[in-house]
Amino acid sequence: MVNKKKLMHIKIKSGKKIHNWYPGKRECTSERILLNPYIGCEVGCFFCYALSYPGNFQKARKEKVIFVYENFVENLKEQIEKINLAFCGYLSPITEPFQSLEKIYHLSEKTIELLIEKNIPVEFITKEKVPDSVVEKIKTNQHSFGQVSILTPYEEVRKKLMKKGATTSQLFKNIEKLSKSGIHCVCRIDPIIPFITDNKKDLILLIKRAVDSGVNHIVASVMDIPIAIKNDILNYVQFKFGIDVRRKIEELYCEKIGMWLNADINYRKNIFSLLRENCDKFKVSFALCMEYEKKNGKIIGLNKEFMSSNNCEGIDIPIYFRMDKKFCPYICKGDCLKCKDAICGIIELAQGNREDSFQGWDYYDYLKWSRIYKIKGLL
Repeated sequence: MVNKKKLMHIKIKSGKKIHNWYPGKRECTSERILLNPYIGCEVGCFFCYALSYPGNFQKARKEKVIFVYENFVENLKEQIEKINLAFCGYLSPITEPFQSLEKIYHLSEKTIELLIEKNIPVEFITKEKVPDSVVEKIKTNQHSFGQVSILTPYEEVRKKLMKKGATTSQLFKNIEKLSKSGIHCVCRIDPIIPFITDNKKDLILLIKRAVDSGVNHIVASVMDIPIAIKNDILNYVQFKFGIDVRRKIEELYCEKIGMWLNADINYRKNIFSLLRENCDKFKVSFALCMEYEKKNGKIIGLNKEFMSSNNCEGIDIPIYFRMDKKFCPYICKGDCLKCKDAICGIIELAQGNREDSFQGWDYYDYLKWSRIYKIKGLL
């Protein structure tokens, strides 16, 4: 049981509209409905980029409190009833969906239940134990899947990287559980932390253990440092790993892209080459997450150079259109970032023809696309 009194949290109402990826540079090949029923996370990864976000994220960070959107599922359901197309739900890109408060409020599981009931696929990403009840729900949907974040094969190192979270052994058991249930499973080595988790033999061991556990796909990145929390990250590194590691990281992070510091491009490419080579060796697909380089004044994604899968998470998930009370998959691969033909009939989604910055989609775009769907009768 969870001791509710010891968990500092605030229940608030959610009026948030569903949305996809935020405006700006993008490497994510497929559209997603981003779902965050909690803001703030007790797992406490020192490198978490959400710690640099404004609003309630800063309150969560400074006041050590978690915000709980108590009406999250009802708000989501109301919006889904008004749209005629949907993408895979992503639970959750910013906050651990299965942290301790989930045992009290069950918002993540209820969200999964709602989406599966409507036949909308859902994915989750976690550093916690995956509940058996969640596995039972998502295995009924052909495109639903799970992502397990494992940064190191060593438990003593993992405990230095975060305050809580499942043990390394349990994280591999997550993969086994998903795999045995016939569910596509991704291992995220995301991020790799220079001079801490970047040992080549350790990374190869991590890939091998993940593959032996039943993983289908590997996603990786090297830690970025949001400039807004640079000192916090470096101070933590010094406290846990020593002043020499801090100095090495400061020297390595010489590339500024937007409001982020990035490790030297040659360092990153060497790491990604190693990972791709070993994923090929172990016969699993590979992709990067939000990795870029500056070239001739432009910001260019690195997935074109290193990705071996069609979509970032190693699974093709089509757009889903409403058929009466439930949604059904369309005849596409869901790789909107690469798409040029827009066979779905929604020209805006075909990012393969765009050269300008991605604008991002929200609830009102869904309503607009729903009208297009009605006019063209896509199913």
